[in-house]
Amino acid sequence: MTLSVLSSLSVLASLYALALAVEVMADSNQAWPTVEIVAATFCTILAYVLRLRSFAVSHCAAFRLETILRTQLSEHLAKVSMGYIQQFGASKLSKVIQDDVKELHVFVADSTPLYARAYAAPIMTLIGLLILDWRLAAVTVGLLVGGFLVLGIARRDHGDLSKRYMETREQVSAAVIEYVQAMPVVRTFDTGTSTFGRYSEALEAYREIVVNWYRSVSFSSRFSIALLNPMPTLVLLLWAGAWLFWSNELEFSTWLATLLIGTGMAESMMPLISLQHLIGKAKISITRINNVLSEKPLLQPDKEYVPQGCDICFDNVSFRYTEDSDYVLRNVSFSTGEGTITALVGPSGAGKTTIARLLPRFWDVNEGKITIGGVDVRSFTSENLMQYVAFVFQDTFLFAQSIADNIRLGNPNATMEEIVEAAKVAQAHEFIMQLPNGYDTCAGERGTFLSGGQKQRITIARAILQNRPILVLDEATAFADPENEASIIEALAALMKGKTVIMVAHRLTTIKDADQILVFDKGSLVESGKHCDLISHDGTYARLWSSYERSQAWTFNSESQTSSVCSSALLPDEELFGVAEAISGNLSVEEA
Repeated sequence: MTLSVLSSLSVLASLYALALAVEVMADSNQAWPTVEIVAATFCTILAYVLRLRSFAVSHCAAFRLETILRTQLSEHLAKVSMGYIQQFGASKLSKVIQDDVKELHVFVADSTPLYARAYAAPIMTLIGLLILDWRLAAVTVGLLVGGFLVLGIARRDHGDLSKRYMETREQVSAAVIEYVQAMPVVRTFDTGTSTFGRYSEALEAYREIVVNWYRSVSFSSRFSIALLNPMPTLVLLLWAGAWLFWSNELEFSTWLATLLIGTGMAESMMPLISLQHLIGKAKISITRINNVLSEKPLLQPDKEYVPQGCDICFDNVSFRYTEDSDYVLRNVSFSTGEGTITALVGPSGAGKTTIARLLPRFWDVNEGKITIGGVDVRSFTSENLMQYVAFVFQDTFLFAQSIADNIRLGNPNATMEEIVEAAKVAQAHEFIMQLPNGYDTCAGERGTFLSGGQKQRITIARAILQNRPILVLDEATAFADPENEASIIEALAALMKGKTVIMVAHRLTTIKDADQILVFDKGSLVESGKHCDLISHDGTYARLWSSYERSQAWTFNSESQTSSVCSSALLPDEELFGVAEAISGNLSVEEA
């Protein structure tokens, strides 16, 4: 800002030197005012150099700010709960980290030099005009004041209109992203009618706000810009100066100097308007960045605790996702022995996945506590807790890196031999070697170049390589076809050896031999025990098992054909029977 102020001062000095040069040529026989021309040239070059340097400094500062903010946001998001990230949404977080930080980059890079042109230049110009002739200074100020009064009328609803403009603009961006991301579904079901319709509606709302804003300020904004343009100021100074000059109340050199520097005052008004626009956009971005940074991180203990074993205990745990939502879990208590397999079953929405994700502190419980080896999970640091727990979820995620890098994730020092061994145990080595570049093959964005079963086995290999004592499986075979499912089950069997396992299961056949089966319904633990014991009781588990057995025997019968129901790999066992009965007409869709 100092460099920019000095640049503006150099511009005024060069203009004044030109005025002196003209005065020297008019008042003497000297053919060429060398000193004055050299001074004007030097000040012009100095102004140019200082302005370039001011922009270089401001842009370097803007890039430093980008680094600071993005690092700060990334480090902060690594400390908050996974629940907050999922609720806020990846697209919104991406906008904050990318777009809002970029807006602040633009603000710092461009606004700091603009401050000098918008504030320092008019003040210095006004002082110069007052020194030269206060009457011409008054004429210039009066014209600019009139321009700003008209501009104030044009901007009377600017805050509200600007907010609505930004909201509709974001809605258009969101609709475009939704339309592109949902393209497979769009082409299958509605050929774009609904999703493209939402985009059209968002675009129409955006067009309407822009057109209405333009119409409401059309005359006043144009008139104010016309008044704040250098040309009206120059014409007014020319007319007023001529009248004073012919009245012998003004010297020609003074008149010329005011003409040269007076327009600089009007010229600096446009940067002021641009600066206000930059400030308005920056404030919106600052608010969003602060909202993310204000989210409280998960509490980290001051002291490290070492668990005595790897048994798990849920002690009277209750949980809800938000303060105004219903409880997802209510007074849940159970324990698992070290090295045992515990299966969580129940209807959809019973709270099974929530149980699995509370263990690694994706959220913190509202009431009660969860312990590992007698130590509350809230007494672990996030890094230390992750050394005890490994995950295989039904929603696999692979980075757009090599297969080897994806398996190595979480264990960056693993050798290639260890990676290959983990892949072999996970039943993934054979198909990896058939890829174009083997383990160096790029998985593509989110693993797009691999099938669901292949991605699942790579995530299992990742968990095998991590070799952590506690394993959480969230329906790891949910989306596998029958052929892949056999390989995945074999890989999971190898992975679970000697570990404390919590398995969220929809297919009851996969958990018959579990050491403990916990049955959940509507957020409460309603039954627990082994398979045979639970079958003998006429409870929720027995009902689920009965539904499963009937679904296995069910076929679609008609007068012309008989065919098997859709593969059980597509639906959880306890839901398959309801679909079958609905198709055959024995149940309504609502009952199913």
